[in-house]
Amino acid sequence: MPTVDDEGYLLDPDQWTEEWAAQQAHLLNLSLDDDHWFVIRFMRDWYQEHQVTPDARHAMRRLEQRYQTRGRQRMFELFPYGYVAQACRIAGMKRPRAWSTG
Repeated sequence: MPTVDDEGYLLDPDQWTEEWAAQQAHLLNLSLDDDHWFVIRFMRDWYQEHQVTPDARHAMRRLEQRYQTRGRQRMFELFPYGYVAQACRIAGMKRPRAWSTG
């Protein structure tokens, strides 16, 4: 079982699995669809390449490229309580200390 901090964020992002992500989404009252997984997989790929959590603006830019729409708006449709509170937690990122939502 992956180890989490007091807020439910993974302490080691390498312990992340899709099954764990689905459980976290359920705890956060989210039902993950293809659009959610698009963002989550982008975040996981970014983490694997750079060893840091991607800034929200990078994820929003990917959404803009995919949907030809405003990425910020789409991000909050998918994760209504925010990038850090939901997307980062579900994607298995460590809790950022300070964050910009783009």
